[in-house]
Amino acid sequence: MVEKFDAIVIGAGPSGNAATYTLAKQGLKVLQLERGEYPGAKNVQGGIMYAHELEKIIPDFRDDCPTERHIIEQRVWLLGDDSYVGTNYRSESFNSDKPNRYTIIRANIDKWWGEQIRKVGGLQICETTVTELIRDPSGKVIGVRTDREGGEIHADVVIMADGVNALLAKRAGLQGEAAPENVALAVKEILFIDPELIQQRFGIKEDEGVVIEIMGKVTKGMVGTAFLYTNKESLTIGIGCLISDFKNGDCTPYKMLEDLKNHPVIKPLIEGAEMKEYAAHMIPEGGYKAVPQLYGDGWMVVGDAAHFNNAAHREGSNLAMASGRMAAETVIELKAAGKGYSASNLAAYKKKLDDSFIMKDLKKYRELPGIMHGNKQFFGAYPDEITSAVHNWFTVDSVDKKTKEKQIMKSFIKRRSVMGLVGDAIKLVRAVR
Repeated sequence: MVEKFDAIVIGAGPSGNAATYTLAKQGLKVLQLERGEYPGAKNVQGGIMYAHELEKIIPDFRDDCPTERHIIEQRVWLLGDDSYVGTNYRSESFNSDKPNRYTIIRANIDKWWGEQIRKVGGLQICETTVTELIRDPSGKVIGVRTDREGGEIHADVVIMADGVNALLAKRAGLQGEAAPENVALAVKEILFIDPELIQQRFGIKEDEGVVIEIMGKVTKGMVGTAFLYTNKESLTIGIGCLISDFKNGDCTPYKMLEDLKNHPVIKPLIEGAEMKEYAAHMIPEGGYKAVPQLYGDGWMVVGDAAHFNNAAHREGSNLAMASGRMAAETVIELKAAGKGYSASNLAAYKKKLDDSFIMKDLKKYRELPGIMHGNKQFFGAYPDEITSAVHNWFTVDSVDKKTKEKQIMKSFIKRRSVMGLVGDAIKLVRAVR
């Protein structure tokens, strides 16, 4: 006899965990399937967790969640060849009893998530690959088939949280292949280092953390960004660019990461650290226009599989947790109302998303991916010109400031022309309006 559940969740990342926990906590019979050896074994993340969304799901998560450092300072740096232009925001209010953001090590967090899910009655089965969706004669999804013997499992609804590759949705014909310009490939390393050095170099106390988001010459003119985060006993450093740019370029991701580590501004911060972990991961970067169909008869898609990532603000895990929670709440509400899980009923999930920060933010920045992809000067010419202009301005060489202003403007015009500068300004306004 085929076993039946109220819901099956595929994947044990932030979105899948949020959905599974929310469903199980309300007493639904829910099964979470993960292809890795343990929950989160296949997961990779830059390393920032946003407290606000997790708090909605598990209000007292801070009691035992294995976070690293709470973030008190955000830095944004534009790197030149041997310099940076940057801005910092630091606030003592981030040292509150309920900090807003944390750095994390995903292996620790995913293990913790698994414990929370089991506490509320959720069933997790690992080392199990879902090979296809099962449909009834009308086309409604009624379960999944796995690679285990007798691996057919039925459910009233299936929530796909299987990551940016969205393999199951693609096999079922629910999604097409993501365009190379809509997906980034990021690589990162975790560098172990004496905690006292972390605190000295970043000007922080024992539990405080710093986040540095980086743009500029390190991406070699390709559309991408880099990052450096502080953990308790390690630093997380990484860089990512669009797959379409890697495909057409001549620099490998690993070489780009090595160049970042050896940059004169970055090298002193990581000096003496020992690399213990290396990982690569694809990130959805297409934004609003790349979001696929999110629901249908008996199914929903959440997290990275739904391309929920706000590239402008480097936010992903909060969108993942929020979408997983909303999908679960939709199931709970329909069950309580005695309704089925037809596409028309599951449209309530899309309504929740549209009313939330997820779709509002993605819609706000809907033009950004296309503008960045089609205008590489933002990642090549402008980092050159801006860092050069700042260097010129702060160099004391007996040249009067009016002459320096003319030199700086002349250099920008020579590089982009007056019309080019005006056009780029208009594009930026369109991208963030």
